[in-house]
Amino acid sequence: MTAPITLIAEQKGLRLDRWLADEIDEYSRSRLKALIEEENLTCNGEVMSNPAHKTILGAEYVLTVPAPVAADPTPEDIPLDVVYEDDHLIIVNKPHAMAVHPAAGNWSGTLVHALLHHCAGSLSGIGGVERPGIVHRLDKDTSGLLVAAKDDLTHNGLAEQFAEHSVKRAYIAFTRSSPEPRAGRIETRIARSDTDRKKMAVVNDPHSLAGKLAITNYRTLASYGREGGAMLGRALAAKVECRLETGRTHQIRVHMAHISAPLLGDPVYGRGRSQKLKELDDGRAFKDFRRQALHAYELGFIHPITKEALHFEAPLPKDMQRLEKFLETL
Repeated sequence: MTAPITLIAEQKGLRLDRWLADEIDEYSRSRLKALIEEENLTCNGEVMSNPAHKTILGAEYVLTVPAPVAADPTPEDIPLDVVYEDDHLIIVNKPHAMAVHPAAGNWSGTLVHALLHHCAGSLSGIGGVERPGIVHRLDKDTSGLLVAAKDDLTHNGLAEQFAEHSVKRAYIAFTRSSPEPRAGRIETRIARSDTDRKKMAVVNDPHSLAGKLAITNYRTLASYGREGGAMLGRALAAKVECRLETGRTHQIRVHMAHISAPLLGDPVYGRGRSQKLKELDDGRAFKDFRRQALHAYELGFIHPITKEALHFEAPLPKDMQRLEKFLETL
């Protein structure tokens, strides 16, 4: 339970939730609305429960904010690569093989479990629950930068920037074959696959409104080897930078497969036709690579509280560095 917040209304006729949101910076309007509905606000000692009620000039309002309820996942002492942290948010360089949220097959050892331990005592609660506010995700086997909020206001501010597509997000991918053209913009709709509900797929009907709009900008940074040994043939593999305008499930993996340059190691969208790479891999850098070759290396946004422009980059993890060194020998 936090200390009660006492306010004197200097104007009448304002909606309680809107007025409180203007007066109290640390909570979002939606959170304040919920607090009123849960009868945590009094006016001259009388409990108020209607957020639309109007302020009374000169009245004393007292808001009591309950302590955050413990989240269902229990904190776990899992080491984190923290890139940046302050009182409002934390940015981590997530390793591959770590799921972000608890789910079937991953009820422990997730990023949420790790953050609950690392941020113990600093989470003011998201919607009244003591948990980190995660507004974007990385697939379990995708490594790289991810931001989480510690409070409602920061969570809402980050969510708005992601919704507006103003967050800078760039990934490094290693692909089988090379994209043609070498740089471009992929704009499609992505929906759940009709044949496999665990997969996503590009909606081929240009007139269909199924799924969600997905936009990926890409450019080829390097090409490796040649298919069939032909001088003008497509490369055996490529290093590609992908910049997201939207953030759909499996977006980069689906889009790169869509242009016939699937990610190396992708067990869902990149199966087949890697025999030549396996034959050339004497050091097992490719044979032992067990995940999609995708790393979220760049993240940039405006800090919702300080308004500072933040920008971070994370180098390739060791397994992708080893893969790159092998590809450079082709």
